[in-house]
Amino acid sequence: MCSKHYLKALVEQQKKGVPRGIYSACSANEYVIEAVMERALKDNEYILIEATANQVNQFGGYTGMKPADFRDFVYSLARKVNFPVDKIILGGDHLGPLTWKNEPAASAMQKSQELIKQYVMAGFNKIHIDTSMNLADDPQNCQIDTAVIAERGAMLCKESEIAFAKLQAVNPRAVHPVYIVGSEVPIPGGSQEAEEGLHITKALDFENTVAAFKEAFQLHGLANAWNNVIGVVVQPGVEFGDETIHEYSRSAAQELTQALKKYPGIIFEGHSTDYQTPQALKEMVEDGIAILKVGPALTFAMREGLFALRHMEAELFRYRPEIEQSQFIEVLDSFMVRNPENWRMHYYGDSAKIRYARKYSFSDRCRYYVPVPEVKDSINRLVMNLSSVDIPLTLINQFMPIQYNKIRSGLLKKDPENLLKDRIINCIDDYMYATKL
Repeated sequence: MCSKHYLKALVEQQKKGVPRGIYSACSANEYVIEAVMERALKDNEYILIEATANQVNQFGGYTGMKPADFRDFVYSLARKVNFPVDKIILGGDHLGPLTWKNEPAASAMQKSQELIKQYVMAGFNKIHIDTSMNLADDPQNCQIDTAVIAERGAMLCKESEIAFAKLQAVNPRAVHPVYIVGSEVPIPGGSQEAEEGLHITKALDFENTVAAFKEAFQLHGLANAWNNVIGVVVQPGVEFGDETIHEYSRSAAQELTQALKKYPGIIFEGHSTDYQTPQALKEMVEDGIAILKVGPALTFAMREGLFALRHMEAELFRYRPEIEQSQFIEVLDSFMVRNPENWRMHYYGDSAKIRYARKYSFSDRCRYYVPVPEVKDSINRLVMNLSSVDIPLTLINQFMPIQYNKIRSGLLKKDPENLLKDRIINCIDDYMYATKL
């Protein structure tokens, strides 16, 4: 079954009352992606891996990767762990002028069209079109009109359709993209302040969004493309901040989720579902929020795993001065202090609170620093040091008790990389519980 058919079949099952879903792993971290693949291998499942516009774009984004580079990166990891490439759904997240929102509409949209073209030409076949943000020459003191959002969205969809036609000409087996639209898109990576209000999308606003996008698509000659719109991003009442989590309440979202039943080919896509409980995630899927986006929670789990491994390293090599220790926790924080651009607009309070947030915030701004050479070298040394010894079960039980139990049951090897990926799988398990029958 091709990836497009998989997602459309998921929608069909949802509309028949079968609570199936899929989680979307929004990450460019190799440990996270390998964990996603290894967990899916156990159940012979498809995986959905997404790159965001500020992470991967035609200029390289903060990862330094263009869309084709990200595709090749993911496929290389698939070969490494023997995961079938035909079960990978690649998605583009927040494709639109997000990265260029401080520019006038003409230049921001021109760059957005090139962005979506490169994603589609690279074989990404699940496309989230996000034109919800005010641009430099839009009125700045009010929400941008839904009709303008839809018009810009249709422009990007048209570019996507043109790009796919070119791709199909050279690759007849290429899978046509499906589209996700919507005007109430949570801030990528979580809210910036705990005090920010959270408003569930009104049912009427959702219906007006669908109507506006459908009309804009028709005006741009995209009636056939509209048949590939399978989801709408709404705010169902989930979000997180530094130390806060807005829990899903199905009763509070009931008006919105009931309105979804009027639309036979559409499901909801939930963003910022990180840190929700397994039961809340399951209720979201049951209520039609069939695509669950998760990103920071996965790298937060990875950071927890790395911290645990660092504590083990410190205990094992405390009295062995000939061994150069990784000093991972210190290296990471030192680099973040010297390069604050990826966290200073997100963490607030006195110096002690900010120092704490740099390590432990749910927003997990650490993830922006893990790929840099200085921090990456520290991780490599940490893994190398722990790979050189037989890690005592006592230490594993102290710092990674869930992994200890898996080792005792013969389900997990106790080398550092497997321990680290399994800590990420702890988070993935919550999503598997929610999305599988």
